[in-house]
Amino acid sequence: MDQGAVLEREPSPIEGDKRRQILDGARTVFLSAGFDGASMGEIARAAGVSKGTLYVYFDSKEDLFEALIIQEKRGLAEALFTLDAEDLDVPAVLTQLGTRFLTEMGRPEHVAVVRMVIGACEKFPRFGQAFYEAGPASGVARLSAYLDAQVQGGRLRIADIELAARHFLHLCQAGQMTRLLFAAGDGASDAEIRYLVGNAVRVFLAGYGPES
Repeated sequence: MDQGAVLEREPSPIEGDKRRQILDGARTVFLSAGFDGASMGEIARAAGVSKGTLYVYFDSKEDLFEALIIQEKRGLAEALFTLDAEDLDVPAVLTQLGTRFLTEMGRPEHVAVVRMVIGACEKFPRFGQAFYEAGPASGVARLSAYLDAQVQGGRLRIADIELAARHFLHLCQAGQMTRLLFAAGDGASDAEIRYLVGNAVRVFLAGYGPES
């Protein structure tokens, strides 16, 4: 049998379930102990599998950590940035996106994951790259596609689409993520989120809206 064919085949449902089980256990251990403090033995116990089974799916703790952070950010990017290019109500779309974005970014679980990756990426820079590409870069690309469609339809006036996407997300954050990463306060309340997003949308459209 061709080895390449074996490597490229889709995992069976049972294999997929087992992999998710391992990643769930790894998430618990990594968040509790950090990358350096976690061991494959602890992860196997938390996941309810043998160490032998763990190594069937992941060659090392580094591979497992990278798979986990990619799953975390890719899933979040897909959930947050599912935007319909045919939805022409730009203020409403941006308001909904900004609200979801700030709500998810402020979850303690998400802040803990970001801290965990930052703590590990000095030793393993590829962790930071994988996290960035699966999350922030993917989100910006998805928002850019929506904004580009609105530019083509004359509803927005943007010269640099990707820069504008980044502008909007940073306008929404308004320093919130930095504050949370340094434990300098709690997450924004619903009222604060509405205020921040409302102002972000207003400023964004003032800069990128169509000429009146």
